[in-house]
Amino acid sequence: MNRLLTNYVASVLRKGSLEIIDAKGTTHRFGDGSGETVRVRFTSKAAERSVILNPELKLGEAFMDGGFVVEKGTIYDFLAVVLQNTGGTQRSWWMRAIYRLRVWTRRFRQWNTPFRARQNVAHHYDLDGRLYSMFLDSDQQYSCAYFETPDSSLEEAQLAKKRHLASKLALAPGQKVLDIGSGWGGLGLYLADHAEIDVTGVTLSEEQHKVSNARAEEKGIADRTRFLLRDYRHLTTRFDRIVSVGMFEHVGIGHYREYFQKARELLTDDGVMVLHSIGRFDMPGETNSWIQKYIFPGGYIPALSEVIPEIERAGLKVTDIEILRLHYAETLREWRERFMARRDEALQLYDEVFCRMWEFYLAASETAFRYQDMMIFQIQLVRDQQALPLTRDYIWHAEEAMRRRDTAGQRPSLKIAGE
Repeated sequence: MNRLLTNYVASVLRKGSLEIIDAKGTTHRFGDGSGETVRVRFTSKAAERSVILNPELKLGEAFMDGGFVVEKGTIYDFLAVVLQNTGGTQRSWWMRAIYRLRVWTRRFRQWNTPFRARQNVAHHYDLDGRLYSMFLDSDQQYSCAYFETPDSSLEEAQLAKKRHLASKLALAPGQKVLDIGSGWGGLGLYLADHAEIDVTGVTLSEEQHKVSNARAEEKGIADRTRFLLRDYRHLTTRFDRIVSVGMFEHVGIGHYREYFQKARELLTDDGVMVLHSIGRFDMPGETNSWIQKYIFPGGYIPALSEVIPEIERAGLKVTDIEILRLHYAETLREWRERFMARRDEALQLYDEVFCRMWEFYLAASETAFRYQDMMIFQIQLVRDQQALPLTRDYIWHAEEAMRRRDTAGQRPSLKIAGE
């Protein structure tokens, strides 16, 4: 096996049990032998060389094309045993050089004009809707769930997430609410169902736009809940409340000032906004190159130190920040297990390379939240600090009221086109 690879793995992998079979068929053992053994194999010397030179990009590609095979355990098990030891931060000098270059050039990759933003969204969100129904909850919530108890199901945790966000909006009858990045409509429909409000959602995904409006029609609330195929930057109407979940990761660091300035412009003087986004505990960095190439082109996960200054410059005030630790790791575990249980169905929609790509995506994302300092932040923003009650009790009271209503009856599940 490539000596650089052997020396690197031996230097960082202290705990666990990992066996790597090189292209010549020789087995190399690493770790202290604890836990279940994970065995992987390189099927070619080219795969070995590419992975050691640029593992962030080439490991996923080698897994997709069969150059890197897991013979015992799963790709999740492999990533877990490696990242438990390294946290993803113990890079060799050439890995650090590649990473620094990517950080220096990140603004170019995150230059998300309205045209590029729509292209990026279509790349991921306009896939066959049946794929998402294989692993998401019945409401198609494609963002971090909120596990109120350790034994919460995914369905319960996603409902709790919507409830938690809604409570922070301090909703009142007659308000106009904007959902930026409205997905399949679940959150907007939930808000409209719990308050006498008017909801507008915006998305750049044609598939999500079609499904969410059909859901509003089905529920009989299309007169006060509509979803537009539109970039938020093209809106001119002002709203009493703005919520955005899982969309900020697609904005790009060069557009943060534009984003918050537009949010302030769209928010009424006494309005409230809640922003829910993936973040990083450590310092500013760059998107994983494999994720950016195959899953979320143009995307970036920010540190709070990159977000707060732009909020301040836009003239908005931060009234509450909450950090959700490990909730997304648990969400992704549920998604990964559901996808793997129905992998054969995915293979009927796409080919084997796509299924390996999706498996790697879910496994890599879960391990990132467990071992690589990723988290979720929820930031509440206002223009006027008097827009909200003096204490946070209103959040708890609203959440309890919605919880009582949520547990009073079952809600219909979402049907996706093609089901």
